[in-house]
Amino acid sequence: MRRIGAAAAKCGRSPNEVRLVAVGKTHPPETIQAAIDAGAVIIGENYIQEARAKFDALIHASVQWHFIGHLQSNKAKYAVRMFDLIHTVDSVKLAAEIDRCAAKAGKVQAILIQVNISAEASKSGVATSEVITTLQEIHAFNHIRIKGLMTMPPFFDDPERARPYFAALRGFRDQIAAKKIAGLELNELSMGMSGDFETAIEEGATLVRIGTALFGERQ
Repeated sequence: MRRIGAAAAKCGRSPNEVRLVAVGKTHPPETIQAAIDAGAVIIGENYIQEARAKFDALIHASVQWHFIGHLQSNKAKYAVRMFDLIHTVDSVKLAAEIDRCAAKAGKVQAILIQVNISAEASKSGVATSEVITTLQEIHAFNHIRIKGLMTMPPFFDDPERARPYFAALRGFRDQIAAKKIAGLELNELSMGMSGDFETAIEEGATLVRIGTALFGERQ
């Protein structure tokens, strides 16, 4: 948290504008509980099956649960049951299934739209040319609330090389905000991981997804 606060202060932002998503991928419930005891208030998980065991084990913990992995439509019902925020909605089809499951659960599901800023075939996400159209279609669903955007840049050893991708996501957010779509407020930018989160914060990140820097290498 000190590094998050320092990165925010460096660019004139309040540390309160940036929240840590503690990514528990492959780590057991006991390790996640230790993170919660140390002050973590948002737990991020990549896989539905793994998350289900942790969610059930830590059901009484006062934390938010965020889904940050690739979500298949046939797992949407589990995601809706467990997660406060889904970071990785990458199609209208997936959003429609989330909306259906949320309606059945009597819930309005908060989501982020994942944008494939880097245009890498290996990455999920909405193509940059389709972001605004896709967002407008999903915004029409009654049981979904779009809270912002998410991206994953290519992997670089030098975090400065990731900066243009973070800046581009912020630019998309600003373009969409300028359209003043009724009822749509994109307050969240989920970007930045253990190796580049400080650069992401400088470019406007509000949610940084950190696993290795907290828990060490995956088990």
